[in-house]
Formats: sequence, C-alpha cells, structure tokens
Amino acid sequence: MEALRYEEEPLEPDVSHLVTEDDAPVDSWISEKQMRLFPNILHASWKPGRPFVAAADVGLFGSVDEPAVVPDIMVSLDVTLPEDCRPKGRRSYFTWVFGKAPDLVIEVVSNREGSEVEKAQRYARLGVRYYVIFDPERWLGERVLRGYVLHGLSYVELLDLSWLEELGLGLVTWQGRFEDMDGLWLRPCGPDKALLPLPAEVAEEAQAQVEEERARADVAETRAEAAEERAEQERVLASQERDRAERLLARLRELGVEE
Repeated sequence: MEALRYEEEPLEPDVSHLVTEDDAPVDSWISEKQMRLFPNILHASWKPGRPFVAAADVGLFGSVDEPAVVPDIMVSLDVTLPEDCRPKGRRSYFTWVFGKAPDLVIEVVSNREGSEVEKAQRYARLGVRYYVIFDPERWLGERVLRGYVLHGLSYVELLDLSWLEELGLGLVTWQGRFEDMDGLWLRPCGPDKALLPLPAEVAEEAQAQVEEERARADVAETRAEAAEERAEQERVLASQERDRAERLLARLRELGVEE
C-alpha cells in the first residue's frame, strides 16, 4: 500500500490584504528608548534555557479577519523567528505561524490617548498570558507599573511582577541612565530582583574578562620565562661544576694520584 503523502508546506491563510507595516512614527524619544531597552537586555543577557522571541513595535495578528494589535514590547517563549522574514506571511507575529500567542506584552504609556482596556480585551482573546502597563509619567494615574495575568477570557491583576515563575523572568522599575538619557525605566530581572545587565554592561564585563585573561596569560608567560631563565642558569652552573671537576681530575692525574 502506498504511503500517504503530506504537503511540505502547510496551507496558510492569505495575508496579502493585511497591513503588516506602516509609516507611523514612534511616540517620543523616551518611548523609543524604552521599547529598545527591554528586548535588547533580553537578547544580551537572558538565558532562560529555551528559545524565545523579543521584539518592539511588531504587529500581532490572531486572524486574517481583523487588523494587527501592536504591542510596544512582546516576548514569546519556545518559538524562533523564521529563517527568512522577508515574505509578507513572515513579517509580523502571526499566531498561526508561531503556533501560539506571545507570553508577555508590555504597553509603554506616553499620553492619555488610546484605550488600554480595548487592547487588554484583544490580548485576552488572543491568549496572551501576561499583560503589563508601564506608565513612567503617570498619565493614567499614580501607579507606574501594573500587571495582569490571564484567567479564562479576562485578566486578573497581579500584586507583584518582580518574579513570574512561568516565564523565568521578573519586571522592575529602575531609575538610571540608559544611553544618553536619565529616567525611570522598566527592566527585566532575575530572582530576588537582580537586574539583568544592559548590553553595554555585558560588553564591559566581557571586555573585563578578556583583560583579566590577558593579565593571567601575561603573568603565566612571565613566570614561564623566569623559570626558563632559572633553568638556564642552573644548566650553566652545572656545566661549570663539571668543567671544574674535569680540570681537578686532570690535575690529579698529572700528579700521579689515582682516582
């Protein structure tokens, strides 16, 4: 009996009518930096032991029947980017391509416009597990950071975001300098609120390790050279001792003294 044959590529919906990219600008310098900071830290220093995708301002599609919702930041575990992201059917986060919704979406509030409630409803329908709102300028109220976890078809607020066991990741606010700007930033962390290093910090640490290894190599080389010099000196001394012994024996023979 002839074996059943399967298509090499699964059939996928037509996405030619979907808007995957537009020319809308970013909100502000602060938002632009925050949207880069979080994914860049993850790519530089997060080691969850699982593949992941972290991105900013990429369209998220749950079906071909509605337009994209665009999270400021999203993180999805156990997925990888397609090798070729140029075809339209690979340019955005299509849930039918990745096989799941993102695990975490973050919205960075930069004004009072827009509806976080509407976005929350869409994220819930898509099955996004964690939904976080970061409001550093307090446009929506006094709380800078709010987070929610999906229960059924709606979100329930979390009291603590500093460690999300399912993700192996935490979120904390940090007052500091990123690139050329001081401010309040949202950063990923490990257990006990230990900040994951910034890309620049990772590079500095790597450079420090390189310099430390070079210093150790220099010390080892110096020690090896010193040891070689001592060995050479000992060889010279031994040769001199042998020469003196030979001369003494020769003198004794001349005097008729047997060994």
